[in-house]
Amino acid sequence: MSDVSEIDQTTTDTDQLAINTIRTLAIDAVQAANSGHPGAPMGLAPVAYTLWQRFLRYDPEQPIWPNRDRFVLSVGHASMLLYALLHVAGVKAVNPAYETLGEPSVPLDAIKRFRQLDSPCAGHPEYRWTTGVETTTGPLGQGVATSVGMAIAQRWLAATYNRPGFDLFDYDVYALAGDGCMMEGISGEAASMAGHLKLANLCWIYDDNKITIEGSTDLAFSEDVAKRFEAYGWNVIKVEDANDLDALDRAFKTFRATTDRPTFIQVRSHIGYGSPNKQDTYGAHGAPLGEDEVRLTKKAYGWPEDAQFRVPDEVLQGFRDGLGRRGRMLSAAWTERFANYAAEYPDLADQLRRMQRRELPDDWDADLPSFPADEKGLAGRVASGKVLNAIARRVPWLIGGSADLAPSTNTRLTFDGAGDFSAENPAGRNFHFGVREHAMSAVLNGMSLSKIRPYGSGFMIFSDYARPAIRLSALMEIPTIHIFTHDSIGVGEDGPTHQPVEQLISLRSIPGLIVLRPADANEVAEAWRVIMRLRHEPVALILTRQNLPTLDRNVYAPASGVAKGAYVLAEAEGGAPEVLLMATGSEVSMCLAAHEQLTAEGIRSRVVSMPSWELFEHQDQAYKDSVIPPDITARVAVEKASILGWTRYTGLRGQIIGMHTFGASAPLKELQRKFGFTPENIVSAAREQVEKARAAG
Repeated sequence: MSDVSEIDQTTTDTDQLAINTIRTLAIDAVQAANSGHPGAPMGLAPVAYTLWQRFLRYDPEQPIWPNRDRFVLSVGHASMLLYALLHVAGVKAVNPAYETLGEPSVPLDAIKRFRQLDSPCAGHPEYRWTTGVETTTGPLGQGVATSVGMAIAQRWLAATYNRPGFDLFDYDVYALAGDGCMMEGISGEAASMAGHLKLANLCWIYDDNKITIEGSTDLAFSEDVAKRFEAYGWNVIKVEDANDLDALDRAFKTFRATTDRPTFIQVRSHIGYGSPNKQDTYGAHGAPLGEDEVRLTKKAYGWPEDAQFRVPDEVLQGFRDGLGRRGRMLSAAWTERFANYAAEYPDLADQLRRMQRRELPDDWDADLPSFPADEKGLAGRVASGKVLNAIARRVPWLIGGSADLAPSTNTRLTFDGAGDFSAENPAGRNFHFGVREHAMSAVLNGMSLSKIRPYGSGFMIFSDYARPAIRLSALMEIPTIHIFTHDSIGVGEDGPTHQPVEQLISLRSIPGLIVLRPADANEVAEAWRVIMRLRHEPVALILTRQNLPTLDRNVYAPASGVAKGAYVLAEAEGGAPEVLLMATGSEVSMCLAAHEQLTAEGIRSRVVSMPSWELFEHQDQAYKDSVIPPDITARVAVEKASILGWTRYTGLRGQIIGMHTFGASAPLKELQRKFGFTPENIVSAAREQVEKARAAG
């Protein structure tokens, strides 16, 4: 562990002017909004300034240059620190079509509208909303965990695409964290993973200011964080004063020189205000200072007390001469290098271009399997493993793994050359995330933000552990692939601790997340066809452990109906249907068995397979009405999960065969009888629905 606490600071007047500009912009923005957190930006301004102005390889004119260093503000409540940096650095806005625009990402007027409707300066940094924000942060710990995925992406990209004389990817990743990030469990999961993988391109900067919302961290946090990170295998550096720019400079240089492990810089910050009774009151969080304290604080900074949103020209020029000039030279050299690379390695260059625009190879689905009818069939997880391998052979940047469950989730890439990602083999495509569902999902987000197409897997019940990161993938509109197997009480003897009941509706409730629960092997293949074409939506693919009969598509409708979310799988014979049988996943084949029995009894039923409510809701009303006709009120829905939400499709008169309690530990067949998941029970419910409809009609 290095200690640079005794190095004398030699801050210049220009440096201090820039630091105080960042501080006062944050103070003024929070005061104008009457909302926000001024303390952290004030305390961390010297740290952020030193990093951006002296070290960060970032071109404000080309803010999505692929080899840029990444800066992640894990302390998202300190968002004004980042907005002030983006403003003084002159970062240009980029639209969703990846075209750099002329206007600033964060103009001064946007800072004046901090936390107001439609301002790019939201309360917490939002990816895709504000250019220069590398990932959405706010929930503490998510930013640092996501940064691990970015660092992994650099290692994989370099190992896969760099060639002698063509170092296309060698960027570093910096994340600024606070006490809250260190307390959240996800940071420990992610730090352990990063240390194990020896991610020397990763630097976390820990703002050790010992303040949280409730007061001193002594209330709930007394561990030695530095020793914890030493145990994780990180290089730990201590900087005793956040205002000591020379010490910070030395710390960042030490990080750059470290090649065998990630770096953890512990910085002690102290936030001072104009009056003594305000010292550290606001800490990392807080509220507006109030007009009197604003004036006193500005006076302490040597700032004009009544000046608001003041940005001296020499500060702007300083950033143009420092960060701007350095970034412009580096990105221009990279662009020229890539052009030469494309001439020598056209196929690899084509892959990188497609990857950056989230496009697929022309023949990506050429090997997509089709499964013959089979009464025994395949488990959803087994079919998915076959499809995944077929696609991954043709999409080289489709990579991923599991939270220690790959043999159970069937997510291992088994073809020659796939390999395992490790510190020694960063080109491997199979990832071992360990028993870390939460960190795994955040790491996937970091990889996706780096334009790789990542997937991660686990048991459905443990989606609860991953849910905050899944939610952020939807909020950021990035196509992360979340694979969950063991999807119902079909887990059987493992019992209710492992039997998901409420998880399916929980995932469906996340706006923007596509949930797919296919009914047989061919629906699995079509689900993957949908997944790979997604560019801005993450997906949760829900798969069975138990075998599913592979349906005879010469008898039933083609599985391509999956693309529309729901489709008529089996139609009524002899006229319009009297009752609709709707289901997802393993329950669809039960509905088909019930359909055959009802047909024999002279009751006309229609079976609707509904693998994705979200995709179905994307269809026009005419299509939705053609699948679920409004005039057919006799409806039965079947799903081995919470019934919550199904009334959208059954109506209040329909019947839902689902879970009203937790499951139980028993063999699958016994559980299905106990909870009513049998063709006989579906037939009984359908008869009752038809009788009610006839009586009402």
